[in-house]
Amino acid sequence: MSIQAPIVIVGTGLSGYTLAREFRKLDQETPILMVTADDGASYSKPMLSTGFTKGKEADELAQATPDKMEEQLNVTVRTFATVTGVDAAAHQLILGEERLEYSKLVLAWGADVIRLSIPGDGQEHVYSINDLLDYRAFRKALGSSKRIAIMGAGLIGCEFANDLSNGGYGVDVIAPCDSLMPGLLPEPAAHAVQSALQDLGVRFHLDTVVSHLTNRSDSVALSLANGEELEADLVLSAVGLRPRKELAAESGLQTDRGIVVNRALETSAPDVYAFGDCAEVDGMVLPYVMPLMTCARALAKTLAGERTEVAYGTMPVMVKTPCCPTAVCPPPPGAEGEWVVEQDGQNVRALFKSGDQVLGFAVTGSYAVEKQALSKTVPPIHG
Repeated sequence: MSIQAPIVIVGTGLSGYTLAREFRKLDQETPILMVTADDGASYSKPMLSTGFTKGKEADELAQATPDKMEEQLNVTVRTFATVTGVDAAAHQLILGEERLEYSKLVLAWGADVIRLSIPGDGQEHVYSINDLLDYRAFRKALGSSKRIAIMGAGLIGCEFANDLSNGGYGVDVIAPCDSLMPGLLPEPAAHAVQSALQDLGVRFHLDTVVSHLTNRSDSVALSLANGEELEADLVLSAVGLRPRKELAAESGLQTDRGIVVNRALETSAPDVYAFGDCAEVDGMVLPYVMPLMTCARALAKTLAGERTEVAYGTMPVMVKTPCCPTAVCPPPPGAEGEWVVEQDGQNVRALFKSGDQVLGFAVTGSYAVEKQALSKTVPPIHG
């Protein structure tokens, strides 16, 4: 391995660029090579579900070109480069016929959208939005469309339902769950968000799924399992993400739900790290911005020579549904206790309590302003 082998970061999303920025605060000289399969534009992924509200096209959501990022961060960015493997023993990243040497390798390549296999000939009308290129393709396909069907009522589905409604689109949401954001929100908070979205005109079809898609040339007919028939110009699939782990597994790295790393974000191979949506940190997959930023700061220190384990604080998740502001800090999995709920219409304060101890909370509407104060009462995330 050559002395000058750079630190190689795979991925130029929020994870990759945040890590480079944090590392440069500690070390201005060590060469960094960033490798990405897309165009390398810097953008904040959470902003993708606010673009219609803000009236922004894809290019307006991009904060900087790769050239600008190279200049800002003193890095080299390789765009449209597809990684095909990792040779950990040789300290090499494989891109088809090419091999890139690294001193340290960071996998920050995110997650893939889960794609449903639905019978019918209407699949060409189905889009997913996981990055800026997807967002650009979706906006282009919209054209003069007015009706959007969203599959999925999780965080992303609800955010897009709010955003597209604000943009003047008619929105139908179809999901197999019986309340919104299951596993994230307790029912009273979920119902508050649903009620506010319905006030905007969003129509919900819960406890069912799309069973067939029929192409109608410039629209698509959706047959639901409960017998309903809907028509839409486009379908947005927001049924979830899967950490990208296959390539890591093929390269001999340990994987489970994601690429397995410890609190120092070390994979099972020496000098190879992973964080962000692709990683399972100490048994947890936390696909949110606050854990990502916390991991980037810790990993920057490790790469700069001071091995640092990530210590999560209390990290509430902000749900971008401006029609019903929402913040949630889910209780730890398997925690014993119960939800104590105060409610006034769409304003909900739900505290998950074990005795006098608050282990989690969900606040909506006017109570959402309490998120900071409540965060101080909840113990930090442990493994």
